Amino acid sequence: MTTEIKMMNLNKVKIINNPVVSLNLCTMRDKNTDAQGMRIAARKITRCLLYEAAKNLPLVNTQITTPLTTFTTKTIDPEIEIIISPILRAGLIFTDEAIDILPQATIRHLGMYRDEKTLKPIWYYNKVPMETPNPEKFYVYITDPMLATGNSLLGAIDLYANKGIPIDHIKCICIIAAPIGIENIQKHYPDIEIITAAVDDHLNEKGYIVPGMGDAGDRIFNTL
Repeated sequence: MTTEIKMMNLNKVKIINNPVVSLNLCTMRDKNTDAQGMRIAARKITRCLLYEAAKNLPLVNTQITTPLTTFTTKTIDPEIEIIISPILRAGLIFTDEAIDILPQATIRHLGMYRDEKTLKPIWYYNKVPMETPNPEKFYVYITDPMLATGNSLLGAIDLYANKGIPIDHIKCICIIAAPIGIENIQKHYPDIEIITAAVDDHLNEKGYIVPGMGDAGDRIFNTL
C-alpha cells in the first residue's frame, strides 16, 4: 500500500472484509470471471455493504402481535425518506439488492461518464429534482462499484448536500476504492462515511484502480 493511505481519515472509511466479501471480491478481481460471475459476486458483496450502511437508519418503537403475544420492539422509522442513488451505469448492480433490503427506498439514478483525457465526470442524467422540505428526514446511499478519482461521487454528494441533507445522512458505498479518490472526497466532505470492501494501492495513467478489477461496468454488463 502506498503512502497515500496515510493521508486519509480512516475513521470515516469502513472496510468490510469478512470472509464472504473476501471470497467474492477475489472472484470479481479474477480476469477469467465472466459477466454472470461478476454480477453474482457483486450482488453478494453489495448485500454485506448495504447492511453496514443501513446502521445509521433511525429506529422507533412499534407494537407487534405475534401468534403468542403482543409486545413492543424496534423498527425503521416509517417517517424518514430513504434514497438509493446509483451512479450509472456500473452503480446499477447495487439496485436489486438495495430494493430487497430496503423496499421502502426510492431509487434516484445519476448518469455520468468519465472523460478519458481529463478523468472528469460528464453528466448526462440526473433524477434528483425532488424537494426536501424536511432534509433531516432524508437518508441517502450513493452507490458506485469503483471509487477511483472520486470526481463522480463528489458530484453526486454535492447534489444531495446542496439540498440541505445532513452529511452524516449521506453515505458512499463502493466495492473497491483508491486512496486518491477517498482523499478527494474527504477534502470537500471530511465527515462523510465511505463504505467499501477494499482500499487498493493507486490509480494507473488511465485512471484505473490497481490492482482493482479492470473496468467494472464493462465486466459486469459484458461490454468489453
